[in-house]
Amino acid sequence: MSKHTLERILQSQGFGTRKFCTRLVEEGEVSINGEVLTDTRLYLETEGLTFSIYGEEWLFHEHLYIALHKPVDYECSRKPSHHPGVLSLLPEQFAARDVQPVGRLDHDTTGLLLMSDDGAFIHAQSSPKRHVPKVYVATTHEAVTPQLVAQLLKGVKLEDESVPLAAVVCRQLDAHRLEIVLEQGKYHQVKRMLVAAGNHCTALSRTQIGALTLADIGLNPGEWCYLSASQLALLAPSQTVA
Repeated sequence: MSKHTLERILQSQGFGTRKFCTRLVEEGEVSINGEVLTDTRLYLETEGLTFSIYGEEWLFHEHLYIALHKPVDYECSRKPSHHPGVLSLLPEQFAARDVQPVGRLDHDTTGLLLMSDDGAFIHAQSSPKRHVPKVYVATTHEAVTPQLVAQLLKGVKLEDESVPLAAVVCRQLDAHRLEIVLEQGKYHQVKRMLVAAGNHCTALSRTQIGALTLADIGLNPGEWCYLSASQLALLAPSQTVA
């Protein structure tokens, strides 16, 4: 962390151009600890800095690491075409910081979605070489059978893949629901594997990435939160799946 002028701090947090942020300060719309600040040349230490704009409080973040409980019918795209984008569920200034989804969930898939403005983090989390396990709960059209579970664990051949793809873990939850753990992260992988195994998916939710679970975070559909350092550590490939 370091010291910066107030308007540059506001600009770095996505609140607008430097000119607009300067005007916010000069017009008395920015305060710290209840004190209105109007000096744009004031240097402030960014570590742990909390400030208010229009009465709403914000904490300075050098980078944003966010967990979102993605609802159904939202697209993981900065330029959605048929449904609202997931960025519309976040504060407006996050888009100005180039926050992006880490990987993608289909518009009809729900669950845990990571988002960030840290390019290195996005690349690392998206890389198939990391083998970070991801847990999905799939609702199937046909009833789940022991043969289906065994087939998914053994591996199924998909059209554009040279070798069969297998679930790391697959277990039946009830008559029409499976919990599936994958590491590969191929396009539409759960849905395509179920079709290849003679069934198909009617609903899909991602419940866990690494050892970070949606249940532990406690988000309802459409809600988001900042991830703490301890939560980010749970995303490591070495973490085991519950």
